[in-house]
Amino acid sequence: MITDKIEDIRFIPKRIISVVPSQTELLFDLGLEHEVLGITKFCIHPKEICQTKTIIGGTKNLNIEKIISLQPDLIIANKEENVKEQIELLSEKFPVWLTDVNNYNDALLMIEDLGKITQTSEKANSISQSIQEQLSAPIFNKKRKAIYLIWKSPFMTIGGDTFIDSMMHIAGFENTFHHLTRYPEIELKSIANSDCEFVLLSSEPYPFNQKHVDELKKALPHKNIIIVDGEMFSWYGSRMLKSATYFKDLFTSLMNSD
Repeated sequence: MITDKIEDIRFIPKRIISVVPSQTELLFDLGLEHEVLGITKFCIHPKEICQTKTIIGGTKNLNIEKIISLQPDLIIANKEENVKEQIELLSEKFPVWLTDVNNYNDALLMIEDLGKITQTSEKANSISQSIQEQLSAPIFNKKRKAIYLIWKSPFMTIGGDTFIDSMMHIAGFENTFHHLTRYPEIELKSIANSDCEFVLLSSEPYPFNQKHVDELKKALPHKNIIIVDGEMFSWYGSRMLKSATYFKDLFTSLMNSD
């Protein structure tokens, strides 16, 4: 069974496998350390708990046999982050709750729904409320035009129908490629010819570093090239509680460097 409806989960899960890093962290913040048996190698927060769990592969390369050996009563996956064929295969043996988070409001709903499924609604609603108190209104009214890169060779950016786009807006940026969808490939000349002021190099999924900043500065001398923490822009879940402070510090540092 694969479902995105909480009413289809008619039991309290006690043997959970999470194959999405941001949702894994949320499960632990909901107090479900003992219920979560298996996680991916990219599930890294909180480190001290993740180190005690069975690793069942990567988000897009799940170890099906290891998952079967753990005999979960619920697998928590995501439509975008996991491979459809692998999830369908697992759903033949185990219930799968499949999330689909494309914007800020989707993330809040996912948090609250996970609380209902796991009987931790009080904690889940508290997390959701705290996020809303910090992020519901844009932190900065004056937007700076920016391009957010998630990949190199080829360069890939994000469109307006993504969770990252909504977080960019909250952080104080106007996505230059908001009119595009999902994660399109773009050429360097498109970035050079755009009216963006900033090029944000995400720390994940591609591990951009200072070497890439230096390379792009040569190719894009009129753009401000900076590395940003990808978790703060792309992790939907309790990590969003840390985003407000990060965004304020980031935007303030950029404005002070003008």
